[in-house]
Amino acid sequence: MSSTEAMRLFVKILEEEDPGWYSRASSSVVEPVIDVQMNHDSKIELVRENGNSYPETKTISTENGNQVGTQDKDVVMESIVPVGVYDQWIAPQISGQRPRPRYEHGAAVVQDKLYIYGGNHNGRYLGDLHVLDLRSWTWSKINAKAEVESSSISTRCAGNSLIPWGNKLLSVAGHSKDPSEFIQVKMFDIQTSTWSTLKTSGKAPVSRGGQSANLVGTSLVIFGGQDAKGTLLNDLYILDLETMTWDEIDAIGTPPSPRSDHTAAIHVERYLLIFGGASHTTCYNDLHVLDLQTMEWSRPTQLGVIPTPRAGHAGVAIGEYWFIVGGGDTKSGVSETVVLNMSTLAWSVLTSVERPIPVASEGLSLIVTSYNGEDVLVSFGGYNGHYNNEVYVLKPSHKSTLQRKIIKNSIPESVSATQNATKAAPEVESELEASQEGKIREIVMDNHDPAKPKGDLILVLKTEKHELEQSLSKERLNALQLKQELADAETRNSELYTELQSVRGQLAAEQSRCFKLEVEVAELSQKLQTIGTLQRELELLQRQKAASEQAALNAKKRQGSGVWGWLAPPPNQREDDV
Repeated sequence: MSSTEAMRLFVKILEEEDPGWYSRASSSVVEPVIDVQMNHDSKIELVRENGNSYPETKTISTENGNQVGTQDKDVVMESIVPVGVYDQWIAPQISGQRPRPRYEHGAAVVQDKLYIYGGNHNGRYLGDLHVLDLRSWTWSKINAKAEVESSSISTRCAGNSLIPWGNKLLSVAGHSKDPSEFIQVKMFDIQTSTWSTLKTSGKAPVSRGGQSANLVGTSLVIFGGQDAKGTLLNDLYILDLETMTWDEIDAIGTPPSPRSDHTAAIHVERYLLIFGGASHTTCYNDLHVLDLQTMEWSRPTQLGVIPTPRAGHAGVAIGEYWFIVGGGDTKSGVSETVVLNMSTLAWSVLTSVERPIPVASEGLSLIVTSYNGEDVLVSFGGYNGHYNNEVYVLKPSHKSTLQRKIIKNSIPESVSATQNATKAAPEVESELEASQEGKIREIVMDNHDPAKPKGDLILVLKTEKHELEQSLSKERLNALQLKQELADAETRNSELYTELQSVRGQLAAEQSRCFKLEVEVAELSQKLQTIGTLQRELELLQRQKAASEQAALNAKKRQGSGVWGWLAPPPNQREDDV
């Protein structure tokens, strides 16, 4: 046995005999030494063993030792992600007791705190709950308890969904050692640190893991996953969180194929987008859209740099932008972080990392938090050959300008509708350009104040110009999408016409063959009639032959009897015939 396998077996046995060994071992780990220097520009430079540079955060401790605040939240954020640094994954300096490495866990943010629950480590389901203070970047473990009337405390699970609901957390579904028949909804009260199981009514979905769960208003939309028997699902359920009532949705259109470990996002509180996932043998990179008002599925055309097939990835939406990180296919983890503009359905690559970094792994979690008016992505955990418990942050350069638009022309209802929309695209673009000029003139008139600095006016104009350019770019992408759909429709029409011509040719060939068969049948009928005539002639000849043979026989007998044979009639001749 190799040393690696021996160590793995040793750790497995140790976890079975003493599940708490890791917590005791982790608490004794010494944090790396940070060397702080100040340069002449008052910029903080820090040197860590792994090459990353971050300042140390000063925190305020409560009586129970939990770190709940920082000296300056903005200073902390600037130290984690330096000003002007965008679209780069950075590992911040984290203090406190880190959770056990894991993947397929649940993650949610409530009041600047990241909660991690459940997951999978070395094939074992986890049931611990940890919180990362996103202001002090300090980990702490929550000693949760169960309600008196509850039969058990939080269940060990993986592939569950963790949903923030007020000052509470909802843990929905997930794989476990002893799965229930139907999905269970557990609630964690953050104030009391108490778990409880919620009672639901209606037709509940079967127990599963690897599903997607998205909050829309007061409703929770559940799609897909894999049940306890290993069956992949593509069913759709909605849980009303006010009445705790399940509804099975029979949507129209073609739904995504059965899958698990996909991602889902909500756009403008109306559209559910499903991307990627996997079956037992295949990973997907298809995009499906469900209109939550009409409950109709569609599969729109994707634009831009379409991501490779993947499963186990994580995603989070900020306005019209849907950021997706990690995941893996049948070969390796995915290193690119991609973003989808849900208004134009155009993909782009945000950044890429080296594969040993935990961001390029599957089963990780991704959330969004805000610092100083800017959004920051935070990832945790994952599996890329080994289990991770690292935290990485990224400040995206994409800024949302969403004003509750809808996805336009995701799939044309007919070729004629697409043609009309394509013809209208240049008109829309020209009108948009004209409106840009008019809006700029309005800005100039509104801001024409001699006492106001010209620099402010120029800044406002540049900002408006940037927004208008973005709107024009979106309209151009829409026009490009419509042209592509028109080309696809024309190609399909040409294919159908070719198939029609082929069917017509086959029909003509079959008609000619039928005509030939009819001629052959007629010829065979004539031959059969001829055979009948020949048969009758043959029977006549046989009778004539038989008569001739009988006459010859009689004549021979007369010759043998002499003169009296000629005079006397034959024995069989009646007297009245003589």
